[in-house]
Amino acid sequence: MKTVPRRQVLRAFGLGAATVVVAGTGALGYRVYDTAALSPGQGDAYDPWRRWRDGPGLLGAVAAAVLAPSPHNTQPWVFGVRADAVDVFVDADRHTGTVDPFRREQYIGVGCALENLVLAGRARGLEPDVRLLPDGPAGARVATVAVRPAAPVPSPLYDAIGDRHTNRGPFTADPVPDETLAGLVDATGLPGVGVRWIADPAPRAALSRLLVDAAAALCADERQSRDNFAWFRPGDADIQRHRDGLTLGGQGFGPLKLAIAKLLPASSRTDGDRFWLEQTTTVHTATAAAYGVITTATPDDRAVQLTAGRLLERVHLTATARGLALHHMNQVTERIDREHAAGAAPTFAPRFAKLLSPGEHPLLTFRVGHPVRPGAPSPRRPATQVTK
Repeated sequence: MKTVPRRQVLRAFGLGAATVVVAGTGALGYRVYDTAALSPGQGDAYDPWRRWRDGPGLLGAVAAAVLAPSPHNTQPWVFGVRADAVDVFVDADRHTGTVDPFRREQYIGVGCALENLVLAGRARGLEPDVRLLPDGPAGARVATVAVRPAAPVPSPLYDAIGDRHTNRGPFTADPVPDETLAGLVDATGLPGVGVRWIADPAPRAALSRLLVDAAAALCADERQSRDNFAWFRPGDADIQRHRDGLTLGGQGFGPLKLAIAKLLPASSRTDGDRFWLEQTTTVHTATAAAYGVITTATPDDRAVQLTAGRLLERVHLTATARGLALHHMNQVTERIDREHAAGAAPTFAPRFAKLLSPGEHPLLTFRVGHPVRPGAPSPRRPATQVTK
């Protein structure tokens, strides 16, 4: 993300040098330091975005894999790098609790990383052979990627890995034509999953209402609210220490609004819920050109969940390469799973089913559109920290 010059921010605030000197001795000065308000997206936590092409071989491919999206940026992956293969594991401790009670999103996130690993291997002259659940559904390895030497195969999707960011900001009013949406999907070699586009005004409005209602229900559920908020990193020290989670810099603000937000006192959980619900209502659903839903007939199948992640990453990288923005919005499926896990009467599943064909089950939802501003990077743990 482009760094906003200090003088530019100060002029935007209407602050002179004397004000800065005074503020620097008090709470405002501390917040500037604590949140890195004048230098967002900097430091070791963001280095993987700048160095992902540098490493050769399989460790270099893992450096690309870690830039994949994951639920709440939990990065729930571990890679075992061997001379001719990479074993992929789920880090069971990196989860969102009641927000993802069946760990579907966790496996989808690992699937996204798996797709990056495949693309990066090919670009480095390592032709991959992917096996899902090589030790069975209960085995430790969720995938293994054996490689053999081959001619390097660069691709637009590989080139887009370093530019792909979840964009939570507003989208323009420009529509995305149906043929453009269809062109975002390449499910070659990915059985059992597909993408349902919801772009026509009436069903799009129905899904928007469903997303807002699901966000409100999640915020009203204290356990889900707490599990949701646990991955928020309010200050730069937290970001640099954990190198994961959700940040103010990833909320899609413009430079001025971001600087103001960072200078204000850290938000409470209830304030964060209120903000998210407002953004869902006034920005996310209000500016979505279309929604995509990755669907399957077998939503509980771990191999299908991993495959869904690979498809999601292909869609996101293709959108990035074509100048479109994508924003993951999974609160409906999170509420569906929460109701199921709690034994509650289903309220969201029947409403979502009306927007899909018989036999289709939603695994995840996202919105697409033309961005008002580029998405910002989120912190990442380096390849050396997630390999064994």
